[in-house]
Amino acid sequence: MVRIKDIAEKAGVSTGTVDRVLHNRGEVAEKTRQLVLKIAKELNYKPNIAAQTLASGKSYNISVIIPEGRNENIFWKSHLTGIKNALSSLQPFRVNVSFYLFELNNEKDFIEKSTALLNEPCDGVIVAPVLKNETLDFCNKLDELNIPYLFIDTFIKDTNCLAFIGEDAYQSGRIAASLIDFGLSPEKDILIVNISKNLDNTQHLNSRNQGFLSYFMDAGRNTGLKISVEIPTPEQEDVTAKLNPIFKNNPGIGAIMVSSSKTYAIAKYLEQKGMKDVILVGYEIFDENIRYLKKRYIDFLIGQRPEEQGEKALLKLFNYIAYNSIPDKKEFQAVDIINCETLPLINK
Repeated sequence: MVRIKDIAEKAGVSTGTVDRVLHNRGEVAEKTRQLVLKIAKELNYKPNIAAQTLASGKSYNISVIIPEGRNENIFWKSHLTGIKNALSSLQPFRVNVSFYLFELNNEKDFIEKSTALLNEPCDGVIVAPVLKNETLDFCNKLDELNIPYLFIDTFIKDTNCLAFIGEDAYQSGRIAASLIDFGLSPEKDILIVNISKNLDNTQHLNSRNQGFLSYFMDAGRNTGLKISVEIPTPEQEDVTAKLNPIFKNNPGIGAIMVSSSKTYAIAKYLEQKGMKDVILVGYEIFDENIRYLKKRYIDFLIGQRPEEQGEKALLKLFNYIAYNSIPDKKEFQAVDIINCETLPLINK
């Protein structure tokens, strides 16, 4: 990297003179100014923006509003880990990250947390827009305040989001369909399970379902029924109450796709019923899902690398705020396809 000192030595002037010319401050003779600019161009001098940012002492306040990662929603804990990893790498800079964690599928809690966020100093926001309607209202408020925001996990159209980092939900639904189609007899029926209190307001689950069904419209071998059910919680009484009549009335079901991370709840039902011959495909790699993968009640898990999402999101937002570095609008993450045989490879 070319330094101010290098330019000063070649021009035969002090470093202070070069600094005044390059930053357009203070009095410098025109002849000297032209000489310094000429040498800087010849040496391909580029200012050290990071050093300037550090020297300015400016602080950056970034807010994160995502679901709380605990109990049945432990998947979201990985996003926090990634964000904290990125924060550590930005340690020389004065970056303050505030977390606003809301209860998944709780619209009221999201509104309360997002309102609290807007009442605090904020230079940028990382949002998990899992609740479509409430997120749209929140984004409108951010637009009014001219606060940039970035989406993780889920993409919502018709917003001014700076960027999105996550899986292509539609395509991942097609991946789930292809995994089932490969091992299932063409005449068998397929059950699509959505564990959600309000599926219509849950963008990424709908996108996965659309992709899943589209596969069988243009590429799949399976010609059986595609049966969809919505279960409000992963609690076994809710799962049992919904699935018992479906299996009773549809004995030809040979496979299940769970559109969310709560695949373990359906695996537990299959274990209780002794139904090990039903193919089960779901999402996300964490302890409870892995336990049933090892017991072979889950055949495949599709992981979207949440920790990596969180880390990239904070770095991209910081680079935009600090350096005006404009990221690509969408960065689709690669997904991991895990079965019992590949599991040891990801744990190495």
